[in-house]
This record gives sequence, structure tokens and C-alpha cells, in this order.
Amino acid sequence: MNPLRGIILKILSVCIFVAMQSLIKVTREHVPPGETVFFRSFFAIPVIVAWLAWRGELSSGLRTSNPMGHVWRGFVGTLAMGSGFAGLGLLPLPEVTAIGYAAPLLVVIFAAMFLGEEVRLFRLTTVVLGLIGVLIVLSPRLTSTGGALDQRETLGAVIVLAGAVFAALAQVFVRRMVATESTAAIVFWFSVTASVLSLVTLYWGWVVPTPAETGMLILAGLGGGVGQILLTSSYRQADASLIAPFEYVSMLLAIAVGFAVFGEVPTGTMLLGASIVVFAGVLIIWRERQLGLKRARQRKAMPPSNG
Repeated sequence: MNPLRGIILKILSVCIFVAMQSLIKVTREHVPPGETVFFRSFFAIPVIVAWLAWRGELSSGLRTSNPMGHVWRGFVGTLAMGSGFAGLGLLPLPEVTAIGYAAPLLVVIFAAMFLGEEVRLFRLTTVVLGLIGVLIVLSPRLTSTGGALDQRETLGAVIVLAGAVFAALAQVFVRRMVATESTAAIVFWFSVTASVLSLVTLYWGWVVPTPAETGMLILAGLGGGVGQILLTSSYRQADASLIAPFEYVSMLLAIAVGFAVFGEVPTGTMLLGASIVVFAGVLIIWRERQLGLKRARQRKAMPPSNG
């Protein structure tokens, strides 16, 4: 365990994922979301395989005892990825990032619904607060005047929010799968499943990307693989409660990249809503840490078993 290394790896993964989103956003005017999902997933596979081989986990990383679990997780995760990529072509990068923060809030609700996890008043109140923040971010898009640009952005907001719902469901699937599946297997088989499922969108028409677009899409896929490895490695180095808050560095990066590269100026409403969502997310992480420490103290205080 090396907390500082874990934090650095987490921040590096966040930087790479924001860079990946930026590359995809550049191509979105010409390349459809399904094709983008294929590039992002397929070109992550060699990076993941090389990482597993280097760690000596290739055989165990490819082994699975729950193939259908990977299929369902891949299906929901692919919908989440495709929705997010579609939204990048319709909304500013910081706004897509802020709406995406709804996913960990929704995980709390879905875990209670589908996994039977107990949700106490503090967490429920915090989730409601966070969702209010999401609604503030969405409010300008849901009260549009009906112009072509407004309708486009309203559609983008709905798609990105749907992507956050799918992402939360995917995380619930992962929580179920970790009981029998290794992290390496979950990461690898998701990339494989998403690559295969994205081919279904061939029916709706793919395009031949320009050489520049092809390079950016391949780089996005390779970067996605590297980012996933860094993210996984960060949680090996420190507790999740310490690492998780650094996810919100992505908002600062998204604002900076959106302004410098795409000329996107965040609105006061978006910043207010995003701040509330981030605050709620940090509160949930803090509460989880407190409960974890409490459970650890209770285990230490328990007398040893005679059995």
C-alpha cells in the first residue's frame, strides 16, 4: 500500500480519460457513436492483454466462471459508453462530465434496489442533494425555447443522463461479479464484449474516418486501456475512500480543455449544479469511510472465536 502512489495513479487515469473524451469529441461531427465505441474498446484490448502478460495474470485474467454476467455487464456498459460518446457531440465537455457524476449517486439507489444494500438517512439525503445538483445542470436544457440548437442540446442532456443510468447499472453488475470474477477478467471481457456489441450499429451506417480521425480514435482506444490499468492499479495502492474523491479532478480538467480546445465557456448554472453534485459525492465517500472505520473497530473489539 502506497497512498501517494495511488493518488498519483488515480489523477493520471483521470487525465487520460479526459484526453480520451476530448479526442472522441473532435471526431463526433463525422464518426457515429457506435463506431467510436468499437475503436475505444477494440484498441484497448492489446493494452490490457500486454498488462496482464507483464503481471503474469494472462491465464487467470481471461478465465471466467460467469460468462453471461460479462455479457450483461458488457451490454449495459456499452449502452453507457455509447450514450456518453453521443452526448459529447451535442453538449459542452464540462456539462457532459457534470451530468456523468450522477452515476455514483444512482449506484446507491440501485444497490439498495437490486443488491439489498441498506441505505440510511444520511446517504439517502446526500443522494437527493446530488440529484438536485444534476437537475440544476440540466435545467437550461430542459426549459429550452424550442430552437434547433436548443432541441439538439436537450437531446444531448437526455442521452448523457441515460448514459449515467446505464453506467450506474453497470457498476451494480460489477459489484455482483467481483464475488466470482477477478478485476482483470472484468476489465478484459468488457472490452471484448463492447467491441462485439458495437458491431451491431453497422446497420445504422458507419463511415470511413479520415486519417486524422482514425489516428485520434486509435489513440483514444489505447488511452482508454492505459487509463483503465492506471485506475485499477490506483485502488491496489490505497483505500477506495482515499482515492475516489480525486475523480472530481476531471471537472477542472474538462473546464480547462473545453475552454482552451473547444471554446466552451461554462455557465454559472452549470458550475453551481456541478459543485453541488461534487459536494454530495464527497459526502458519500466520507460517510463510507466513517462506516468502514467503525466496522473495523467493531471487528477488533470482538472476542476471538473458540471454534
